[in-house]
Amino acid sequence: MQNDPAPSGNLTPRLGNSRWIALGGLWLVYAAFGAMVASIAPLLPEIRTELQTDNTTLGAIMGAWPLVYIAAAIPAGILLDTIGTRTGLFFATLIIALSGLLRACADTPGAMLLAVAVFGIGGPLISTGAPKLIAALFSGPNRGTAMGIYVTGPAMGSILTLSTTNAYLLPLAGTWRGVMLIHSGMALLSGLLWLACAGPVVSGPIATVAQRFDRRAVGLILLNPQVVAVLTMAVGIFYINHGLANWLPSILRAKGMAAAEAGAWASIPTLFGLAAALIVPRFAGPSSRLPLLAVLFSMAGVAGMAIAFGSGFSLAAGLALQGIARGTMMTIAILVLVELPAIPENRIGLASGIFFSAAEIGGVLGPISFGLLRDATGAFLMPALSITIVAALLLLLVVRLMLRSRQTAVAETKK
Repeated sequence: MQNDPAPSGNLTPRLGNSRWIALGGLWLVYAAFGAMVASIAPLLPEIRTELQTDNTTLGAIMGAWPLVYIAAAIPAGILLDTIGTRTGLFFATLIIALSGLLRACADTPGAMLLAVAVFGIGGPLISTGAPKLIAALFSGPNRGTAMGIYVTGPAMGSILTLSTTNAYLLPLAGTWRGVMLIHSGMALLSGLLWLACAGPVVSGPIATVAQRFDRRAVGLILLNPQVVAVLTMAVGIFYINHGLANWLPSILRAKGMAAAEAGAWASIPTLFGLAAALIVPRFAGPSSRLPLLAVLFSMAGVAGMAIAFGSGFSLAAGLALQGIARGTMMTIAILVLVELPAIPENRIGLASGIFFSAAEIGGVLGPISFGLLRDATGAFLMPALSITIVAALLLLLVVRLMLRSRQTAVAETKK
């Protein structure tokens, strides 16, 4: 099997437009990923009624794939370092398509939980494969630009799902099961297109002999304090992102919106996230990343308050702020991770797997906590306020890191 580590400085220019074509294929795969993640949220009332379940159980169902993801992310990173991204990403789309098919066939809450959990096997292959591919194909400012582009994939998949499910897909398919079959087919199609886009470059100029896995590499990565800090931030980021991604349509419907209207409003964060993802990462230089994360965490905290108490313009503004934060927090955190001195380029797949394995702890806690808090309080006020609480903790963490970084810089200057 072949692997695809980062190209040397004189190889990157020779890749030319083929690397951007490969990026387009990656984008399609990630869009199918985002669509499948968001596929249940607009259909919660229909699924709840047919499966005869409650909000706590639905929260557990939506948190099933991140739970599997936690266990699968590191093995996925190891696998990608061994077989390469071209094969790994295609395999991931097959698993995602299978998850959609199983969801369409589920007739009990347990069967639906299992169907969603299957997604957690394929998801980490995409999440860890994407930064590995970007690191292999791009360098310098283009790396930040490429990262900003590929993260719009799941955002676009999510926004299309949220904005079209109740208005178009559900009437077209007839039932929520038919909608799941549509998503399954789109995932398979994205995998085939990925093979076509990636072939000229991912299996050619950047392919070398596979890397053997060394168990010591995991320990060496985790011993680095900067890595631990990034992993801690990842947990909070995913709590916010996954909690709202799964429950926002229901929160908006609880405010009195109709299903189609709630779907449209739920797409506001994704729209702003798309724009932010394309613009912000390019300007996230080494000296500005932590301050930028502090601003984004502050935005997420304000957004939680607006979602909890706002209506009309204030609610729309909060959703916009939440979208800007959602669209860029993870990207900048990953950019920090893959460029840390403690992460060698031939271990980016492993490091990305560790990142997402830790992050999905928050991905599990978010949907489940929202469901538990909703059932315990009878309203969505506390789930929304939990966003503000988590964002405040993230802000304290990044401020501490900024102060420590400044102290280190001063100490080095005095030497």
